[in-house]
Amino acid sequence: MIIAIRGIRQDSQLTGRAAERLEGALASLHVAPISARVTFFDDNGPRGGLGMRCAISVRVPYRPLIRVDHVALTRRLAFDGAFASLERQLERYRQRNRDIKRRPKKYFAAKRLLTAGLEKPATSGRARRRKAG
Repeated sequence: MIIAIRGIRQDSQLTGRAAERLEGALASLHVAPISARVTFFDDNGPRGGLGMRCAISVRVPYRPLIRVDHVALTRRLAFDGAFASLERQLERYRQRNRDIKRRPKKYFAAKRLLTAGLEKPATSGRARRRKAG
């Protein structure tokens, strides 16, 4: 899996923390993600204020792109907010997969419903009735 972190050049601590937390969160998925991208950018530019945005995108095979973002005062707070949102999305993803696997398949369920209470009584060869003749 490729983890790309963009928008941070001077903050190696945040880069390492972001990569480590993403690897940990994505390791619990049932399939290996193709790529993950963390992008930091300043919405307001040099004006300041609430404008540091962190966007996290994760590509998982056979599923749509998982994308979350968060805006905060600092890059670290923006990453923490986006990462918390990503964890909630991944938990929904895991729950959906768990529910699909637990659900009985339609033919199995239909057979169970049709045969419920209609079991054949056990008879032996000796207990058969003879025709009255």
